[in-house]
Amino acid sequence: MAGLEVLDGATIVFDLDGTLVDSAPDLIGTLNVLLAQEGIAPVPLDDTARSFIGQGARKMIERGFAAQGRSLAPPQMDALFDRFLTHYQAHSADLTRPFPGVVEALTTLKAAGARLAVCTNKLTRLTTPILDALELSRFFDAVVGPDMAPAPKPDGRHVAMAVELAGGEIGRSVMVGDSAADAGSARAAGAALILVDFGYTDIPARELGADILIGDYGALVESCVTLLTACSPPASGL
Repeated sequence: MAGLEVLDGATIVFDLDGTLVDSAPDLIGTLNVLLAQEGIAPVPLDDTARSFIGQGARKMIERGFAAQGRSLAPPQMDALFDRFLTHYQAHSADLTRPFPGVVEALTTLKAAGARLAVCTNKLTRLTTPILDALELSRFFDAVVGPDMAPAPKPDGRHVAMAVELAGGEIGRSVMVGDSAADAGSARAAGAALILVDFGYTDIPARELGADILIGDYGALVESCVTLLTACSPPASGL
């Protein structure tokens, strides 16, 4: 592919859930374990349930219980969150898989000299075991959950920290995500934005103002090249 040289030294930052990996079966599965323990009917693994994902486990639990007509007081949430973590840590990669084309795209980006980072609202200690289990850790120069950032997405400082820890510069970075949290953080940080249209979001990705919207990972590398070419300074000719 022509133009890959623009990737050398650039930073591509990825959301995790709904962007790099289809983790809904394990996340919603754990939510349903909690619901069952409380004597509440499970939520079906459909687009509505998938939209619960993306703003951290506490928000997902809150949304899941609300969907079944239950509100949660803070002490209840704290107890449920602890139980969620215990179960999820043991089952986070049972059914979770990379989306088609992810490994090929990451391989091409890395070979071209790009720095790669994960910027996720999932706790870092929950994220790294998934990347390890799916043999994706080898691609990434930084993995940044909300516990490592000044504030979680959509705060731009989350993306900025991921770029910094990967050794990159925000002016030559691209955020790849699927949701309003990803879009908001990229815009706040000043990064270019690619959104996938197959992720987890309650607002359609096409309505979130991406620089480029892609339907599969076959289009990712070319999209990164296009955006980085546009933001790179022109050659002086000297």
